[in-house]
Amino acid sequence: MPECPELHLAGRYINRACGALVFSGGVERSAVGRGPEVPFSSEAYRISAAARGKELRLTLTPLGFAGAPQELVFRFGMSGSFRLCSAADIPRHAHLRFRTRDSPPHVLCFVDARRFGSWRLGDAWQEGRGPCVLSEYQAFRENVLENLDDRAFDKPICEALLNQKFFNGIGNYLRAEILYRLKIPPFEKARTVLEALKEQERRRKNPSLTLSKKLKLMRENPDILELCHTVPMEVIATEKNLYDADHPDNYTAFKSWLQCYLVPGMSSLRDRNGRTIWFQGEPGPMAPKGQAPRKKRAQVESDPEAVTPNVPPRALRRCPRAAAKPRCQPRRRKRRQVMGR
Repeated sequence: MPECPELHLAGRYINRACGALVFSGGVERSAVGRGPEVPFSSEAYRISAAARGKELRLTLTPLGFAGAPQELVFRFGMSGSFRLCSAADIPRHAHLRFRTRDSPPHVLCFVDARRFGSWRLGDAWQEGRGPCVLSEYQAFRENVLENLDDRAFDKPICEALLNQKFFNGIGNYLRAEILYRLKIPPFEKARTVLEALKEQERRRKNPSLTLSKKLKLMRENPDILELCHTVPMEVIATEKNLYDADHPDNYTAFKSWLQCYLVPGMSSLRDRNGRTIWFQGEPGPMAPKGQAPRKKRAQVESDPEAVTPNVPPRALRRCPRAAAKPRCQPRRRKRRQVMGR
């Protein structure tokens, strides 16, 4: 599922790819898109984007004095993304389309193969989402530390990290990477983990510490809230959408960057929401009862130089799979040798 780095990268992509383009006409919606019709049309307009947590806002701005801007807020669901392509190469699952005025025209498409993504009209971010872990870090940190009495922190830390009221932008792969780097058991109580930060916060605010010493302390001993900001920033620093299987090079880089999530040798359990959490070591005191952690095995890659067995044409006609998995040759029975007396 796209998480805050992917949303922020999508915003950068739209602003760079579409910044100099002029769009024209109405907004086209597919019959199966999970969002309303967009009541907007203009002879000439530009598109800009801004991301916050797991949401992205598009602004359609008419050129000159041709009307009011139209804003839409997107959630990417499991597979949403934006793609700029020629009008002749529109992807199959493009559920919202914005056409340019140039010739031949280009199309900015909201593509979502699994159709969990959606959009809504207006500029308002979804109510109930907390400050973004990337763009509003200080407000995010204060929102967590000032609300540790909330029932959300009665849950295991791995489940609390997915609560968008406090951790807006964190998803499944980010929570695994953050907890792994700090060696925090995923099923440790969230309040137990986070209350320890209050004392760290008090020490860092010590007026006797110089700014350089405070920065050194933060670099040498990052806490879980800091990693909620810096780990997503690592993904964004690559300037690629690493979590995109449609681009093999990007996805290979993403897998190389991962230290815990889906990594062979790591253990996994399902939390109480049915989401799989990856970890190393003990799961923690709040681990679900009746589950045993499962370890991911390393996948054995096939040898490209392996000799392919010869399969006669008759066998291929009889069973098309014979080439991939030929039948074993029957063993030849040895004749008994009758020994004379």
